[in-house]
Amino acid sequence: MGKRATLLDPPALDESKAPIENVLDLTPVVDLGPDVFTNTRPLWHPPGARGIYGGAAIAQSLSAAMRTVPADFAVHSMHCYFVLAGDSEIPILYHVERVRDGRSFITRTVQARQRGRPIFTTTLSFSRVGSGGEKTVDHAVPMPEVPLPKDLVPGTVEALSNAGGGPFESRKAGIVNRTAPNPGDKRVRRFVRARGHISQEGGFQAHLSTLAYVTDSHFIGTIARVHDLPRFSSPRELQTMLQALKNPSDLDDEDITKALRELKEEEAAALRRKLQGALDDATQSQKDRKELGMMVSLDHSIYFHNPRAFRADEWMLIEMESPWAGEGRGLAIQKIWSQDGTLIATCTQEGVVRLKQDKSPKSKI
Repeated sequence: MGKRATLLDPPALDESKAPIENVLDLTPVVDLGPDVFTNTRPLWHPPGARGIYGGAAIAQSLSAAMRTVPADFAVHSMHCYFVLAGDSEIPILYHVERVRDGRSFITRTVQARQRGRPIFTTTLSFSRVGSGGEKTVDHAVPMPEVPLPKDLVPGTVEALSNAGGGPFESRKAGIVNRTAPNPGDKRVRRFVRARGHISQEGGFQAHLSTLAYVTDSHFIGTIARVHDLPRFSSPRELQTMLQALKNPSDLDDEDITKALRELKEEEAAALRRKLQGALDDATQSQKDRKELGMMVSLDHSIYFHNPRAFRADEWMLIEMESPWAGEGRGLAIQKIWSQDGTLIATCTQEGVVRLKQDKSPKSKI
């Protein structure tokens, strides 16, 4: 029997919901148990990635766990491990284990499996809303003073690069301390929001799942950004990309459209400057050049600070930094604020970050 991406035939898209709600929809598998769920629709496999987008496993695991928890509890922490690359052509089964049900805290574990093998595992903790009492200790890192994005002008390069059927709209918000000699001093910022309007039916749980989904986007890539590792290290590949951008007004050209989609939110002139600089780096001596060889997420943690105080279909500001990299790994930290400036989440992620070597590495994943 051939592969199929879902256990059951996917239903028609629910137009009353935001695109991300349809992406993350789950179907109970009652034949396997009361707390087993599967992806309702096929999952995204990013171009060049080893498997499905990790944010989908994170978000659907959270969604599955929330279905086993009373509505007056909200997730406050989630600790995840990526075990194997997920296959987008095979259904995923999410098995929820009810580890503990207390008066103030509830614990769940979720294991995502394909062909009986775990590909992803997470432990989640939920707290009862208001269980901290009337008197609490409160503080939060303030949101940086970054102006909210303006609506895009239809037909412009930036509007076209943000177009398409993706569930999110994203805009870069700059790099703080871009020229700092220490990569740990740099901060990468961007705005993101879900397209459409998250339904009232989805409730705060839909906003939390949406937030969890986006936390894996560009996260481990922060290490490459703060080290200024070029995405395209081959001179021939860069020349091809530059040639495709010589006439940015010809936006119907297949190659230019592809380039703009792959390198979102960059104006054509900025793209040319960036790629030309990378091309200059790529033509340096082999001894001095650093080329990104492999980048894979290992673990991922999310601390949800204000689970009912934001909307994921409004602009959220994300700031990412990397305090450390070494031994073929890197650590990234991410803070996320809601549109009104509320700190809603802090995340950490460690991953494999390997450069191309003159000699073969001692081990492989």
